[in-house]
Amino acid sequence: MRGRKPALSGKVALVAGATRGAGRGTAVALGEAGAVVYCTGRSARGRRSEYDRPETIEETAELVTAAGGKGVAVAVDHLQPAEVEALVWQIDADEGRLDILVNDIWGGERRMEWNTPVWAHNLDSGLRMLHTGVDTHLITSHFALPLLVRRPGGLVVEMTDGTREYNAGHYRVSVFYDLVKAAVLRLAYSQAEELRPHGCAAVALTPGWMRSEMMLEAFGVTEANWRDAAAAQPHFAAISESPHFVGRAVAALAADPGVLSRSGGSYSSGGLAGDYGFTDLDGSRPDCWRYLVEVQEAGLPADATGYR
Repeated sequence: MRGRKPALSGKVALVAGATRGAGRGTAVALGEAGAVVYCTGRSARGRRSEYDRPETIEETAELVTAAGGKGVAVAVDHLQPAEVEALVWQIDADEGRLDILVNDIWGGERRMEWNTPVWAHNLDSGLRMLHTGVDTHLITSHFALPLLVRRPGGLVVEMTDGTREYNAGHYRVSVFYDLVKAAVLRLAYSQAEELRPHGCAAVALTPGWMRSEMMLEAFGVTEANWRDAAAAQPHFAAISESPHFVGRAVAALAADPGVLSRSGGSYSSGGLAGDYGFTDLDGSRPDCWRYLVEVQEAGLPADATGYR
């Protein structure tokens, strides 16, 4: 409707880990819905993390603003409590509120050792995954939630990989990876219990097979021609989704006045698209986790008919 305010106009969000991937997609989708979005991470202009990649939080903030919101870039190492505390002070001083917290930090892609038993896995790499994938979420929630619970209706989104149902029956990559993703799922449930008396919600959310910057590079494609990856990985070309898709899932949850009824739950971008009616950038609704079980793991040829 012409003249109607965006669904999240006046809302303030913190996306911890907004440099790239799901974090960037989420920040931009929240901006698209009219929110003020604090975009944090370690990779800023003139300052790269050990990932040594070109994406920066400033670029993400600019994309948020271009989408219709207000992007604010703040360089923060979420393993450093003092830096996170200072960030929350800044949000409080600038905005006086926090309505949405997205704990998206992961940082483990380059430490993953696929199908390597715990006794053979590099111990330093495995423990580092636990620190970057779990400790950062706890530290951020510790400092941010006192601001979020000042008003009822606040939302915490714990971004993970896999739904509670899927991960319960599947070994995920390695003991270390598996433990991180299980911990984040449980963290959403536990925070939901603590937030409920304040009228606030916490959920776990997973994207599907996401076309992150690193994934596109791995297949030698771009967002413009991602279907060309079919020769290398036909299932990726059939069911993958843009980072914006899971971002729209976050925006839909944040705009839902009944979100408290979902608190403590585990959701996927594809599942929520069916509930809320949002689409990916191409107008589709890829339901990756159902596809993985019913098509890929069943040994069937790649075919997204009925799944997007």
